[in-house]
Amino acid sequence: MKPGPPRASKLGGERLRSPLPGGERPRSPLLGGERLRSPSPGAPRLLAGVHAVREALRAATPLRYIAVNRARRDPRLAEVITLARAAGVAVRLEPPAALDRMAQMSAGAAHHQGVIAVAEAKPVLTLEALLAATPQKLLLALDGIEDPHNLGAIVRAACGAGADGVVLPSRRAAGLTETVDRVSAGALEHVRVARAGNLVQALETCRDAGWWVVGLDAAAPASIWQHDFRPPTVLVVGGEGRGLHALTRKRCDALVSIPLAPGVASLNAAVACGIALFEAVRQRHPG
Repeated sequence: MKPGPPRASKLGGERLRSPLPGGERPRSPLLGGERLRSPSPGAPRLLAGVHAVREALRAATPLRYIAVNRARRDPRLAEVITLARAAGVAVRLEPPAALDRMAQMSAGAAHHQGVIAVAEAKPVLTLEALLAATPQKLLLALDGIEDPHNLGAIVRAACGAGADGVVLPSRRAAGLTETVDRVSAGALEHVRVARAGNLVQALETCRDAGWWVVGLDAAAPASIWQHDFRPPTVLVVGGEGRGLHALTRKRCDALVSIPLAPGVASLNAAVACGIALFEAVRQRHPG
């Protein structure tokens, strides 16, 4: 028996052709003619979930294609398809099992909500390139943030506060993984990131360029409410438990703390980062 013509799928009131010829069994997801493999530095990454994919499209992130669950009826998926077509990004309607197989390539893609984008590697800048374009004069430097969930939440806070970018050390730091993108709800696509081989030297470079380096330290006597964040500022946040490394602390022009009520000894790094960033924004935009 000859296979019938390709069957059309309907999503959001619009009929879309399935990329699978009639009768053809779904194959393992392919990428550029090759099967998807485990991610490696510089390799394409998977962006999973409505928020992550939608923000990637809005940020004009280079995408190879978007795979959408052809069996799912969701107006949010219809919106993603519309954005993709407007951006000239290919959309592939796939059976649910195909997306689940793609999701197995990355822990961050497990909850894909019926949509996965295959994106190019996140561009990483040099510190000099990041400093060359900083209209808000507000940067974030992370010292020992190794948990990707923390990094994702921090990136989301940095994006919400309008920070010019994030400086990450090359060692002892979480990578820009799919988990980071998912936890950031797509904010990673809007935040510029620089890698520094040596964070202490990077902070010295910022100081030489006229920036104030301000470290968050729970033991600092001065609070964030007392510090003047209006000059060009690099806010330095350490990892949970350890805080700032000794050499990093010595390179800071000022150390500030967040006053806490009795019963709480410390805050999550992402929460503390968000509080300090928005205090800087408040001071710069009073009223």
